[in-house]
Amino acid sequence: MSGHSKWSTIKRKKAVADTKRGKIFTKLIKEITIAARQGGGDPGANPRLRLAIDNAKSANMPSDNIERAIKKATGELEGVNYIELTYEGYGPGGIALLIESVTDNKNRTVAEVRHILSKHGGSLGETGSVAWMFDRKGIITVVAGDKSEDEVMEIVLEAGAEDFQTEDDFYEVTTAVEDFEEVRKALQNADFNIENANLQWIAKNTVSVSGENAEKAMKIIDTLEDNDDVQNVYTNADFVDAE
Repeated sequence: MSGHSKWSTIKRKKAVADTKRGKIFTKLIKEITIAARQGGGDPGANPRLRLAIDNAKSANMPSDNIERAIKKATGELEGVNYIELTYEGYGPGGIALLIESVTDNKNRTVAEVRHILSKHGGSLGETGSVAWMFDRKGIITVVAGDKSEDEVMEIVLEAGAEDFQTEDDFYEVTTAVEDFEEVRKALQNADFNIENANLQWIAKNTVSVSGENAEKAMKIIDTLEDNDDVQNVYTNADFVDAE
């Protein structure tokens, strides 16, 4: 199984900070809206919606907010027509960036993403310029709590997980897309505390970034994630000396 991943720890800290600020609610509502619009408002028949609802509940989003987002998506209430767009680009130190967005105005979003990249030493790339550097994987974060590494590892490997990492106070489980739901259910059924579970783009190979380039790279990622239209930012950077 893999060893320590600095980027895993950084991502989790950022996610926890976003949750505390309530910033995560906007992104979760957009995901619920997109999922319900594409696959219907019944979570029992819509795996993407079911996952979005579970993540929203994990972030302590009120049920009224969830129900309202679903009704807006299905037309029961008036809502915004969101579309999903993915941008590819480069950051300081030659790192690759894959930027997922959900927006109601693609012209605004591409202009803002391009501006952020150029302002902080990056650039927007052509479609396909960096996507080939990433694989789609399921990532499940489990709070360590009173559960041992062996307990978690036994369950996830039996359910079909590809990889397992032990971090300071959490475990990160990696699955193939087709095995993601099975592994997630296995952890839920065993009453493990799942902090977050979603499909992500994971770099096939990483680029070591340190010093000034690392600071600039983190700045560009933070600025992108602070944009209301940006849902997720993925990178192949390995922040070797980041905290």
